[in-house]
Amino acid sequence: MPTKKGSKGTTIATNGHNGLNGHAKNGNGSLDKGKGYRPTDKEPFMNERQKEYFRQKLMSWREDILKEAKETLQHLQDENQNHPDLADRASSETDRAIELRARDRQRKLISKIDAALHRIDDGTYGYCEETGDPIAIKRLEARPIATLSVEAQERHERRERIYRDD
Repeated sequence: MPTKKGSKGTTIATNGHNGLNGHAKNGNGSLDKGKGYRPTDKEPFMNERQKEYFRQKLMSWREDILKEAKETLQHLQDENQNHPDLADRASSETDRAIELRARDRQRKLISKIDAALHRIDDGTYGYCEETGDPIAIKRLEARPIATLSVEAQERHERRERIYRDD
């Protein structure tokens, strides 16, 4: 997974939702690069192979986030020092606040990933919560935690713009 260096040498994922990069895991849990399976619109929607593909993609994404969270925690513990210079202290506190906000967003993302895994188990994954129609495979590839079809999401965003407080 592509990453970039954040402040103070922390690693930041640049596309965490793309955990398997098109590779399925084989029976022993390692990546099976020979298959290179990608779901298509030509096969039955949410068949067992697609469900397993998205389950592995979501679990890999979740593992990546948890690994990053552990690294951040370790970094914050290592960085916990008293800076004598006021500017250094302010900079350190700002970096710390940014990292904590990012981790909070990722904590919320983990709950969405867990919800998606639950939907795979109960058979509702891949179907729009609003209309019940299948969500396009391309959308699920780009956003595996999607709960709305593109059309339903656009309607939701239009309503949000109309009724939001300015």
